[in-house]
Amino acid sequence: MGQALVSAAQWTSAQGGSGGKLELTPLNEELLNAILRFVEGFSQKYPDEGKLVFKRPLTWETTLSANSFSGFKEENGVLVSEEKKDDIPLFKLQTQTISIMTMELAEMVLRTAGDKKITELRLCLEANRDPVVNMLGERFGTVQGDDNSILRYVEEIRKEMEQLGKAEQGENEKQQQELKEKNMVLSVRLKLIGLDQQLLNQSIMKISTQVRLTPKMVESEMTTLKGLSGEDGEKCVLEHIRYHGESFVYKNGCRAQPWRQLHGDICYIEAKPHDGSSLYITANTSGCFINKGPDPERPGQLLYDRTDQDTYRDLVTLLKAKSPKFAQIISKQEFALHEKPKDDRHVEVAAADEEDGQGTARSEQQGHSQKDKGADDKDKQNKQGEKKKKLEPSLKWQVLGVDDESKEEEEEKQQKQKPRPKRRSSSLRKQKTPVEPADSFSESSTESEEEEEAVERRAEANADLPSEYWQIQKLVKYLKGGNQTATIIALCSLRDFNLAQETCQLAIRDVGGLEVLINLLDTNEVKCKIGALKILKEISRNTQIRRSIADLGGLQTMVKILRDPDKDLKCLAAETIANVAKFRRARRTVRQHGGIKRLVSLLDCVPLNSTNMTAEMELDVEVARCGALALWSCSKSKKNKEAMQRAGAIPLLAKLLKSPHEDMLIPVVGTLQECASEPSYRLAIRTEGMIEDLVGNLKCTSPDKPANPELQMHCASAIFKCAEEKETRDLVRQYGGLDPLVGLLNNMENKELLAAATGAIWKCAISPENVARFQELKCIELLVALLTNQPEEVLVNVVGALGELAKAQQNRTQIRKSGGIPHLVNLLTGTNQALLVNVTKAVGQCAEEPDNMVIIDKLDGVRLLWSLLKNQNPDVQASAAWAICPCIENAKDAGEMVRSFVGGLELIVSLLKSEDKEVLAAVSAAIANIAKDEENLAVITDHGVVPMLARLTLTHDDKLRQHLAEAIARCCNWGNNRTAFGKEGAVAPLVRYLKSKDENVHRSTARALFQLSKNPENCITMHEAGVVQPLLKMVGAPDADLQESSAGCIGNIRRLALANERAKYA
Repeated sequence: MGQALVSAAQWTSAQGGSGGKLELTPLNEELLNAILRFVEGFSQKYPDEGKLVFKRPLTWETTLSANSFSGFKEENGVLVSEEKKDDIPLFKLQTQTISIMTMELAEMVLRTAGDKKITELRLCLEANRDPVVNMLGERFGTVQGDDNSILRYVEEIRKEMEQLGKAEQGENEKQQQELKEKNMVLSVRLKLIGLDQQLLNQSIMKISTQVRLTPKMVESEMTTLKGLSGEDGEKCVLEHIRYHGESFVYKNGCRAQPWRQLHGDICYIEAKPHDGSSLYITANTSGCFINKGPDPERPGQLLYDRTDQDTYRDLVTLLKAKSPKFAQIISKQEFALHEKPKDDRHVEVAAADEEDGQGTARSEQQGHSQKDKGADDKDKQNKQGEKKKKLEPSLKWQVLGVDDESKEEEEEKQQKQKPRPKRRSSSLRKQKTPVEPADSFSESSTESEEEEEAVERRAEANADLPSEYWQIQKLVKYLKGGNQTATIIALCSLRDFNLAQETCQLAIRDVGGLEVLINLLDTNEVKCKIGALKILKEISRNTQIRRSIADLGGLQTMVKILRDPDKDLKCLAAETIANVAKFRRARRTVRQHGGIKRLVSLLDCVPLNSTNMTAEMELDVEVARCGALALWSCSKSKKNKEAMQRAGAIPLLAKLLKSPHEDMLIPVVGTLQECASEPSYRLAIRTEGMIEDLVGNLKCTSPDKPANPELQMHCASAIFKCAEEKETRDLVRQYGGLDPLVGLLNNMENKELLAAATGAIWKCAISPENVARFQELKCIELLVALLTNQPEEVLVNVVGALGELAKAQQNRTQIRKSGGIPHLVNLLTGTNQALLVNVTKAVGQCAEEPDNMVIIDKLDGVRLLWSLLKNQNPDVQASAAWAICPCIENAKDAGEMVRSFVGGLELIVSLLKSEDKEVLAAVSAAIANIAKDEENLAVITDHGVVPMLARLTLTHDDKLRQHLAEAIARCCNWGNNRTAFGKEGAVAPLVRYLKSKDENVHRSTARALFQLSKNPENCITMHEAGVVQPLLKMVGAPDADLQESSAGCIGNIRRLALANERAKYA
């Protein structure tokens, strides 16, 4: 109890020489209630411990009077107990001061207090901050760190017990009494420790659910809501929202007056919803609540008192509770930014950020500039100061579920241990290249960050730096202060160092060389530009240098150089951009400043197959190669891909793809395979005739000159992405691309090439025509050999390919003969979600063969598949359920096998609560197979399968309809399930399934209706729903099963009608 009061309880600060008080907080209330429950009934549970006399009395100022107590005597106006210890009464009440010395008396006082027991307990604990000291002695006082008092006390008791065995009879009784008392002390202490542990756990759980507001959080919410407010009642969440009262912002970010800040107030807000009057809100560190609004007697002043006891964790939660209209609009997320005429340009930029899904520093600045009118004037006066102010990310895009990148970048910059060199001219340099107005200032939300900033490895202050470090420092000084000749000499000397070495790279940066080199790019001297770019090209391979170049505005200058008539400069600038644009911010900067269009223009060069190439023509080709390299780096962004397509990159890349030079082909194919993730690029690659070139580059041109593995890898990766479309798969086969893809499977050591080749085979195997060729090439044996000792990215593709190939019966047999089934079953125990989806599909296809099913069952594969139904990924759940279907169909004793899975049937029925339609369809199909066994059908009926299936009948998804109707038809074969389906309202929706254009839906629905029609009430419902006419048409369908079910259903309805007719005239 002592540790909980010290560590968990919330106390006010000490004032006037008195100790602090327990705050009136929910956490303290929970702690007091837990202590109260511990004290009440203590003496009944532990009678001996309840009578244990404390070392010192617990004393406090009580609210109770002497008349409240009975059974005590009065001495000189003091109420005392007859029991005493060392002439000190165990109970004493003098005026309003009460003292107790046993837990039994403590329980009695609380019982006497009645409704005031919490108040009494609070007063007692406030007066006795560490009650354990009073109760058990100083040795058990609360301490910080390890508390060994219990261990020492136990050791003391053990020694006394040893002495007790040696003592004489007279002393023995006395020691036994002391030992008994110590055992009770130990018992009480252990119980108090248990209470302490309980209180600490409660406080941790309570604190973990509480989030205290900060000024930054309130400011972010206000910025968001201001941008989403306006007169439009359909799209704007509020009419307006603004700060109320003073516009002055204190250093801590609060707007409330200092004396109100002592109460936790941050600011005061006026919000006008569309469906009510203005709300006056107090933003407090404990949450947001409604105050009484402006004081009518004192203009400009607020009544700070609450209107109710409700406190909300943030502003949005409060507005949702107070305004149904606000809650409705914000839940739909159909709100728009409120555009102000003065800031059209800024809102345009912010809207572009929203579309692309990533916040930028600029968009944040616009977001934070949406201040109230009073603050706007001040912002204008302090415009330059605001630019330097650290901007916090707006919650605007968090409402839409989008992350903000600039916060991550700020955190990355703060990790630096040494400050960067001053940016003397970077701001001016950035403004030299105008930003294209049509471009978006955001990065693709789907793009993953390719590289994280590496942790700087700096030498310790007292460590010896290599001599190159000091030599580079001297050369940089010449660069800074020398004339043109000295600058060129210094640049040449710098190139003599090993610039691939990290020490040299960081040395240039640390001594301010990067800024000088970037400044040289703005000069008119071509030689200085070339020298600086050659150095930047080499050192920009370093992750930290890349980011420093971007921070110093180097990319903007390099984009400008792309327009320079000097082709050497263009090459060097493009190559340097290719190195720097390895992270999102750099790629975005290139696009924003028109770099994509200029890089695409570099691709336009002379025909590459020309026989007589002059030096000028070769330089043109080199410029195109460098441009392709830069576009390759930039193409990792979705926005950049779109910009490249608009700039006309596709036909130029198609022309370069016919080049005979590998150094040209690698960046071109690399760019294409990055862009092939977009459907528009896949269509263009197919229509521009690039598939033939990609296939051609896969092949080995001659025995003397083997194919380049890197080029093959990029070609295979491009085919992998493009082969989603059937037309592309057919072209790959027609151009002979399947043979080289299978041949690449022999490159066991090159994992990247192996992953690309297996991925291409996987997608190509979707077409049955390609599968026939893969059979001839004995592809299955090669793929099975790759099921072990391979990385997951290879396994995902290998298993995916086997799953597609296994759709053919002879291939399923071949997988078994090649020993692939045990490896596939072993992979069911993995954790990679994509791998699990593919391996379950492959195992399900293999299970279509009875001989394969014997092996799967022997290896406990069905149990593993069933366990994957517990996976949180809906794709894994669905593919596992689909795989279970053929396992049940082809297992020898399927019913017994399914029942052997403990909780298996309950698990699969519970998946009918899923919101994923693919999961529901797969589970319905599995239930249809499970229900073939009567005992299993009885079990799933007990688990409530009937109402769950009935609830799904309103679906419009034909795939789900087919398997749902099949499951209902099977489940009708037990007990009163037919009647239950009718009562659950499943019959009428099933009739509507007959309007579907899918014949499979018709067949399964007719079966279900036939089974349901065996119940008279269901027949009536069907007839009323108009089932007869569609069924009459289906009686003439070519499908015999559909004919039979339709006719049977009509027959049951007709028999019921005849029975009713007879009953009328009987």
